[in-house]
Amino acid sequence: MAKQLLRLVHYVVSAVFMLILAVVITLAIATKVVGTPVDIFGYQLKSVLSGSMEPGMKTGSVIAIKTAGADKSFQKGDIITFQTSDHMLVTHRIHQVLQEGKLYKTKGDANDAPDMEPVLAENIVGSYTGWTIPYVGYVLQFANSKNGAAILMILPGLMFAGFGFVSIWQAFRQTEKNDMSPRTKAQAPD
Repeated sequence: MAKQLLRLVHYVVSAVFMLILAVVITLAIATKVVGTPVDIFGYQLKSVLSGSMEPGMKTGSVIAIKTAGADKSFQKGDIITFQTSDHMLVTHRIHQVLQEGKLYKTKGDANDAPDMEPVLAENIVGSYTGWTIPYVGYVLQFANSKNGAAILMILPGLMFAGFGFVSIWQAFRQTEKNDMSPRTKAQAPD
């Protein structure tokens, strides 16, 4: 009984991880094809590329953010994802609210000092939901690279071709086995 329960738990956990991986890869390919991040019910997945928010957000993790509306206001302590002046996305905690919510000073949890540039409210992409998957960000980053996108386009085709080849080979061997069955030998002339 315990062995069966352990096997069931193993299958469920494996299926959940495979599903998450498939969703992340699909989103990465969709983002590459469309050219902009894909929203799913107002949420986006983002990769954590640095350790500025560790230990809460480890490098290589994927986080979910809720996209910000035009009238969304944030408070000190909220974690936001914003676009910098050099068009990079950064996720940091709000350290100080300035100009009645039109400007924010941010700071990475692992950083010693606040960020030099304040964040304009219109540059905020969204807020962190608290949902993190460790290490999947590495897969997402690879999938968004040219080589990764090519491999993720070619690999499924090769897998389907391999599966088709194995299926045909097994059917062929089964046919040969049936041709060599005792009944067939008995009917064959000497």
